[in-house]
Amino acid sequence: MPAFELDAGEHWLCTCGKSANFPFCDGSHKDVPDKGPLKHTMTEKGSIYICTCKKSADMPFCDGSHNK
Repeated sequence: MPAFELDAGEHWLCTCGKSANFPFCDGSHKDVPDKGPLKHTMTEKGSIYICTCKKSADMPFCDGSHNK
């Protein structure tokens, strides 16, 4: 599971799994009902962990489910 370094500010995260720029939204969700991007605001520069196994209960963030 990779860590993504983000600057402070708003970031739009992919929830449909179709983005060519995963984990960031590129608009590919337009043909996927109920799977729009998730706005994530960073108050300061830092790391986030994005789920790539699709098992997290806290999508799109990693909750360690890949270890089970």
